[in-house]
Amino acid sequence: MDPLETTRRLAADLFPTALWVVLGGSVLTSARTPASDLDVVVLLPDATPGAPRRESIQYDGWPVELFVHDRASLAHYLAGDGRRPALHRMVALGTAALGDPADDQKAAREHLDAGPPPLGQAEKDSLRYALTDLLDDLEHAPPDEQAVIATYTWIRTAEAMLHFRDHWVGTGKWLLRELRDLDPAYADRWLAARTSTAAIRDLAEQALTLAGGPLFAGYQAAGERH
Repeated sequence: MDPLETTRRLAADLFPTALWVVLGGSVLTSARTPASDLDVVVLLPDATPGAPRRESIQYDGWPVELFVHDRASLAHYLAGDGRRPALHRMVALGTAALGDPADDQKAAREHLDAGPPPLGQAEKDSLRYALTDLLDDLEHAPPDEQAVIATYTWIRTAEAMLHFRDHWVGTGKWLLRELRDLDPAYADRWLAARTSTAAIRDLAEQALTLAGGPLFAGYQAAGERH
């Protein structure tokens, strides 16, 4: 079944008033798998009932993730995407199934090309503190807990490296994809380290060195007053 043609039928059936509908995700790329779903971004006229929302449905045999917006909510969610630009990627790199999203795609591409803003000192210190704490736990935990801590440290190290080098960050498969975009050789080292506690510790220590070293004594994080 052709995913783009399916999305066109979906748009006509479910969103006949949409300004545009874009099919994003990996389903139209070489990264498609038998489990790929349809990531569909829908832009409706302003103040249309039911927008914004995220909804998971089955349509014509496909699992579908719907991201439904009007102009105001799309702008809000794009502005709040932080350092994980999932919605930007779906809009910028997706294929139009209905309407003309060219202007919105251009703006999303420009945002992606610009990269995230530099990491603030408080954010950097928080990441340094968290990695320092994990390394301490990794050193002293019993074997069963150490296995869990090593896996978590492995993930947090990848995220920290992307943050420290002012690169976009991803979750799940996008964590590896962002690492490969940043530095393919480093991504290979990171993957190879996943079964070695010593290798994970080395990568975490290297990430900390990049950001100024371990941080414990003197770390402060302001709380919120309600």
